[in-house]
Amino acid sequence: MIPLGVSHGIIQFKFIKMTKNIFLFSIALLSLNMVNAQTDTGKQYRLNEVVVSGNKFLEKKKNVVQKIDIIKEKDLQQMNAQSIGDALINTGEVFVQKSQQGSGSPVIRGFEASRIQLNIDGIRMNNAIYRSGHLQNSMTVDNNALERIEVLAGPASTVHGSDALGGVILMKTRDAKFTKGKKFEVTGANALVRYSTVNQEKTVNTGINWGNRYFASYTNITYSKFEDLMSGKNGVDSIMNLWKKNFIVERINDKDSMVDNSNPFKMVSSGFSQFDVLQKFALKTGKFKHGLNLQLSTSSDVPRYDRLSETTNGVARSAEWYYGPQFRSLAAYTLEATHLEGFFQEINANISTQFIQESRNTRSFNKTGLTHRDENVLVPGYNFALRHKDEVHELTLGTDAQFNFLKSTATSTDIVTDLEKKVDTRYPDGDNNMNLFGLFYQHIMKFDEGRVVINDGVRLNHSRLCSTLVDTAIQFKIPILELEQRNSAITGNLGIAYMPSDDLRLTANFSTGFRSPNFDDLTKVFESNNSRLIVPNPKLKPEYTQNFEVGVQHTGDKLSINAFGFYTNYRNAFVVDRFNFEGNDSASYNGNTVAVFAMQNKAKAFLYGGGVNATYRATKEFSLFGNVSYTFGRFNQDTILVPLDHIPPVTGRLGMKYETRIWYTELYSLFNGNKKLSDYNITGEDNLPYATPNGTPSWYTINMRVGANIAENVMLQLGLENILDRNYRYFASGISAPGRNLMIAVRYNFDYQVKKPSIFE
Repeated sequence: MIPLGVSHGIIQFKFIKMTKNIFLFSIALLSLNMVNAQTDTGKQYRLNEVVVSGNKFLEKKKNVVQKIDIIKEKDLQQMNAQSIGDALINTGEVFVQKSQQGSGSPVIRGFEASRIQLNIDGIRMNNAIYRSGHLQNSMTVDNNALERIEVLAGPASTVHGSDALGGVILMKTRDAKFTKGKKFEVTGANALVRYSTVNQEKTVNTGINWGNRYFASYTNITYSKFEDLMSGKNGVDSIMNLWKKNFIVERINDKDSMVDNSNPFKMVSSGFSQFDVLQKFALKTGKFKHGLNLQLSTSSDVPRYDRLSETTNGVARSAEWYYGPQFRSLAAYTLEATHLEGFFQEINANISTQFIQESRNTRSFNKTGLTHRDENVLVPGYNFALRHKDEVHELTLGTDAQFNFLKSTATSTDIVTDLEKKVDTRYPDGDNNMNLFGLFYQHIMKFDEGRVVINDGVRLNHSRLCSTLVDTAIQFKIPILELEQRNSAITGNLGIAYMPSDDLRLTANFSTGFRSPNFDDLTKVFESNNSRLIVPNPKLKPEYTQNFEVGVQHTGDKLSINAFGFYTNYRNAFVVDRFNFEGNDSASYNGNTVAVFAMQNKAKAFLYGGGVNATYRATKEFSLFGNVSYTFGRFNQDTILVPLDHIPPVTGRLGMKYETRIWYTELYSLFNGNKKLSDYNITGEDNLPYATPNGTPSWYTINMRVGANIAENVMLQLGLENILDRNYRYFASGISAPGRNLMIAVRYNFDYQVKKPSIFE
């Protein structure tokens, strides 16, 4: 039975007219580009065998049934994205919400933040304070140091464990590379200088690889500074007036004052800076490769632009609201082995320690108390996997664990008298730890000379959370002194890929995901908008997804098409809703009587959707491409279907590209459909106050990139983004998207094995 909502949810037809205009514009430009395109199209251009790492070991993509999208290093460099979030946006296949300029919160098939897993170099980034709202932690990964990004769409808990309800974003940094000789030498180097007009971005990146046949080292350092962002200046006046930054708050004569912003299109209080370091060492001993992976990311204070733009009866709500420096460090020992004797021929293992430090700093307008809520999380963990591989079977056995130790503190400092006092912490102020354990197998079986491939796997999961409260009387007296939960779950996947010919691939896949409640779900006391108080719910249980999807891929001489559809059953879904705490539906907090809410398990929810991705290669150099995806989601609230939050509108990308060995040019459009108010979740994380009276309007941008090797290993890149200077916002975002932007970059890439010619040769 098709769920309620199909009648208005299958496709948001309003975006068709918009994409039609974009398509006609692209066709006009196509006729101009074809003058320079080669006419020899008799040659076949099959997709190369793409290798993915989503199952712990390198694997041919055609053997993995789950949908995987790949952003390669060359694509990342041509995008020149300022963050991981911007890189994902540029694919047109991943929606990203933004509350400030720094990075963004990716959404995969209607799941966001702690309901998708971020993974760096095979190490889980999600920790025990990843919130279910919008999450910007991807900003702590330097995309200038990445070799690739893989987006696993759909539940992926069999291999990756908790939080992979909607998918996993796997980020792989560059490795230290060995040479063939015994002599130590520099074998690779990279450098980047980039400037962007829309935010006066100044980015400098440098990296160097050196070593010999036994030992190698790679170092990468990036510094970026972003000034306040400029929004677009063209659009519907009534919408632009809603999103203008009309005021800024300044401290004048020891008093907060609202001052007119001389340029309302300049989003004052959105700038920040960031510093990232990657250091990798590698050592070969026989069939074993040992590695040391060191990462550090830190930033300046990151202003929360959306909160600094809010008003109540025309008066600013906040004088100060900023995240303290986003600090993440990682140290990991890695072990890889191949061509081993015995049943298992390969080993992939790591032992890691992460330390995360973040804070929220707030001061209300015309108040002198600046509140600092600080969180420090220590996260040791390990991964260990073995693989057996023969002509028919590929079997992976693995185990992993993550241990979280949280320290939450909070103080308020009077900015006039410098007096400090203790205030309520965001999470319990005692001992807090959360441990996750998993044991899994993943199996690939090939029949009929590889034309039929079966994927199956099972995972056993166990989690334990312990939390203690010391001072429960601050602001709101909580009659709970200790919280403890133990949860177990079994997840799995079963899928088939059938390739009746070299150019056709059919897939069907069933997979399950789970997520154990963490500190942010279970223990947080949080006041929102002076109207509601979110309190702990000790009875909260894990949430689960059951997903079924089908796909068809055609890879022809010129035309490649990949289409998919999915349906996800979402059980025990976490939803913030009205709640009785100790028999009361309201409470006194900060001197106000507010309604009580809590995170709760709603009985049933569902999501479905699909998409298509197509590329037409007219010649070896010239191609047309496009993709579009759609998601619909509802949960059952007292027999009434209510919109799930985090569900993006129609999303897509359309464009054309001409590329040779020495230069490339690309014209493309990104677009989103509209999001009606009737499709918003009013109690969730859809940020209704930032919408227009009709919701989030549809939008599209026209953008262009060009790059050329101007000398051996040196490339000059230019980009003109949002050429029409459109004023728009991503759904649920509290900050406008960038206006017209001119980007200039110079890249240096040296690899002793590859010589890159220039346009002057």
